Amino acid sequence: MVFGLIVLAVVIVAVFGFIGIYNSLIQLRNRVKNAWSQIDVQLKRRHDLIPNLVETAKGYMKHERETLENVTQARSRAVGAGTVGEKSKAEGALSGAIGRFMLVVENYPDLKANQNFLALQEELTATENRIGFARQSYNDQVLFFNNKIQMFPSNIVAGMFSFRAEEFFEIEEEAERAVPKVSFS
Repeated sequence: MVFGLIVLAVVIVAVFGFIGIYNSLIQLRNRVKNAWSQIDVQLKRRHDLIPNLVETAKGYMKHERETLENVTQARSRAVGAGTVGEKSKAEGALSGAIGRFMLVVENYPDLKANQNFLALQEELTATENRIGFARQSYNDQVLFFNNKIQMFPSNIVAGMFSFRAEEFFEIEEEAERAVPKVSFS
């Protein structure tokens, strides 16, 4: 009888442990999804600002058609990207195109003085900062989740329910890691 109670207690503890691990995996997966949605909101904001910025610059930068087209094409690729890895790559390319665009803007003092352009540029800068913070938060959540599904004993539960590691949102190319220099002198 005592042996039966001990076995029953062990089984109950194991079941509650299993349920706890499963629930924590679900919670972490949902945190990753939430963190990604925060990035997505900021990326959409960025994508919405870019056409206005380009349109404002068009009147001043008649001889810079290729630069403006590169920004527009990079934006289109970023909007159409699907997976986290594809978005990382496309957003890195978009950041590079915006950086080159901002360098060309230096040659147009009238454009740099345009209040509409300055307001859009300030919004874009603020959005870039938000994207950076959201990316950091997302990557932190991915790290917690990936650690949980790879560590014992939660890796057993994760394997049973097909939990898979999430991708980090990283900038892959070294040239894209450089912060674009923007100067208003």
